[in-house]
Amino acid sequence: MTCFATEESVAEGSSVQAEIRVETISDYQAFLDLEPVWDELLQAAGQDHPFLEHAWVRTWWECFGAGNTLHILVVKAGDQPIAIAPLIFGLIRMYGVKVRRLGFFYNAHVPRADFIVTRRPEETYRAIWSHLFRECSWDLLQLCQLPEGSATLDAIPTLAAAEGCPSGVWLSVASPYLRLCTSWDQYFDSLPTKHRGNLRNRLKRLKGRGPVELEAITSDEKLDAALEAGLELEAAGWKGKSRTAISCDPDTARFYSTLARRATERGWILLNFLCVGSKRIAFDYCLSYKNKIHRLKSGYDPSYARYSPSNLLCCLVLRNAFDQGIKEHDFLGASENWKLKWTRQTKPHYWLFIFSSTFKGRLLHLIKFQLVPLFKRAGLHRLRNLILHFTTHPSVAVFGAKIQRSR
Repeated sequence: MTCFATEESVAEGSSVQAEIRVETISDYQAFLDLEPVWDELLQAAGQDHPFLEHAWVRTWWECFGAGNTLHILVVKAGDQPIAIAPLIFGLIRMYGVKVRRLGFFYNAHVPRADFIVTRRPEETYRAIWSHLFRECSWDLLQLCQLPEGSATLDAIPTLAAAEGCPSGVWLSVASPYLRLCTSWDQYFDSLPTKHRGNLRNRLKRLKGRGPVELEAITSDEKLDAALEAGLELEAAGWKGKSRTAISCDPDTARFYSTLARRATERGWILLNFLCVGSKRIAFDYCLSYKNKIHRLKSGYDPSYARYSPSNLLCCLVLRNAFDQGIKEHDFLGASENWKLKWTRQTKPHYWLFIFSSTFKGRLLHLIKFQLVPLFKRAGLHRLRNLILHFTTHPSVAVFGAKIQRSR
């Protein structure tokens, strides 16, 4: 794979400001060399989570990137980088149609994503979109897990509409989080009476089996052994039986083990255990970043299920976070009932779909944002077969080719 760059100019309102241009990084070594600039821009952008850090993105690419190519856009004002659009290119199937997709470094293990924009946002977004639109090498620009309030959600669809590219937004998960802005006692007293009573009762019964303590691993001294023990707990219950545990997939296991080592080097790692005596019975894999805790994975010993070990571990972790002056605990993932017992605050996330202005792009947009919702409301459970039959029918392809030739 070779590295190449393309340049595009965007008219400036003032002769004082440097011209904006866009470079494309497609080579792995060039991506590695970009790390200092990447992380500097991320700090300047004020992102408060680690999921856009170069170390995170690099680890994801090394473990899950097979079958895709790098397509990272670096926006510069003159020679000064001011933004990064972390994108990859790959082929997927959508309703039976082969689709050329541009999108984030994303799969189910990525809680949040976005562009990294530090300044001159209006011009930066215009430059990114102009670059992508003129390439004409994609059918779908799919930007997953954009947080509510992201400027990307407003800027890109507006620019796309001006070029005749249809778009749509899909509501993803709303992730619970807790701002730690009072004291532990004040917060605990604000929890529902039944929840507090259950916690006290189960903790008292668990103490009957030995001293109950929180163990936190934050350095590499015991990292490997602790991670192995934690992943065993994560796989001990239903996740192991359903083959969805981290250890059940080699790429996923490599992602979390590699991430743990790199996070430790940067002071982010936080592996929490609920211990009864010398026995670890529950586990949280967290990252501590910019005075916030981000909870990625968890698990517990099912033989201790009657004590609600995950809730007890959460209780001790939160109490410790209050004591340490942590400002937020992000539960990540979906709004599961057990998380909502601790907080009612949530962060919505969205998927942004931009389709090309071609026949294929318009067809895919029609199916996803008009036909699929229509059939779902009508309760037509054979929707998938109907759409697959329609999109793969030879006459559709022929008609599409005719439309394209006539444009």
